[in-house]
Amino acid sequence: MENKTLKRLLPEKFRIPALVLVLGLALMLLPGLGSETKETVGPEEKLQTLLCETSGVGEARVLISEKGVVVICAGAEDPGVRLDILRAVGSYTGFGSDKITVLKMADQS
Repeated sequence: MENKTLKRLLPEKFRIPALVLVLGLALMLLPGLGSETKETVGPEEKLQTLLCETSGVGEARVLISEKGVVVICAGAEDPGVRLDILRAVGSYTGFGSDKITVLKMADQS
């Protein structure tokens, strides 16, 4: 009975193209299923992680706006570290040094 119904609904010349279409749609949907579980990391978090791993910076916080970037970090008193931060932030964001502010983080003690 089921075979006759299938033949009536889908003529033989359309079975293989229909199967290919269904498999193609299934494959297109599969990668999308896994992406929903991935945690998204914003540009501020990426830059903050990069700066915290840079020698001399120490702990860091980053704020990115349309007008510029503010970086607060423990190593900001060192001019070499400040220059490294300006270069890294400028490369990542495209802002010039006049739009990047580097501040020393307050002591937590």
